[in-house]
Amino acid sequence: MASMVSPTTCLYLHKQRIKLPSHGRFRITASIPEASDDKHPKLIARREMILRSSELAMIGAIFQLSGKKPEYLGVQKNERLALCPATNNCISTSESVSDRVHYAPPWNYNGGRKTPVSKEVAMKELLNVIKSTKPDKFTPRIVEKKDDYVHVEYESPILGLVDDVEFLFSPGKNSTVEYRSASRKGNFDFDVNRKRIKALRQELEKKGWESENSF
Repeated sequence: MASMVSPTTCLYLHKQRIKLPSHGRFRITASIPEASDDKHPKLIARREMILRSSELAMIGAIFQLSGKKPEYLGVQKNERLALCPATNNCISTSESVSDRVHYAPPWNYNGGRKTPVSKEVAMKELLNVIKSTKPDKFTPRIVEKKDDYVHVEYESPILGLVDDVEFLFSPGKNSTVEYRSASRKGNFDFDVNRKRIKALRQELEKKGWESENSF
């Protein structure tokens, strides 16, 4: 059991003992009992998994792990999306191509079509793919939509962590779509944002979209 900051408050969630400090930072320690029933060696029953998932969700709600929405989101003064912070949990088409950690190539919604479509049609295609695709089981929620801009919040299935994903259609007859995907919490995302964008692109490619460069 890890040492804790004092004074503390103990919270019991289905055989898990969690210490919460009254002041300062906290750490969560949990002890999961090993299966003693010979009928289920080293296996956690489905009921146990469901209960523990609900407990983690409760912890996420208590400590507001979703994070606060960044104030700088949206279309910037240069009519592009925001750059990424220094952390390794964000990708953006606004970054320099030389930034291999944060850069991602934009899309072209007419790149793979024989017959071009309008921005309005492409927007509907994008919204449908957003609603029907759940990379890593994150739940999408469209929180803002304009004629050329979409902001989606993706929530993780257990702790309720939130990632902000934005899409921006270029003005005029240009069929380019910029995007930005970033986690609100942490320093690393284990490529969750990059995998999400790739999953969305692969679905859009079935409709005639293309990435302007390899990804």
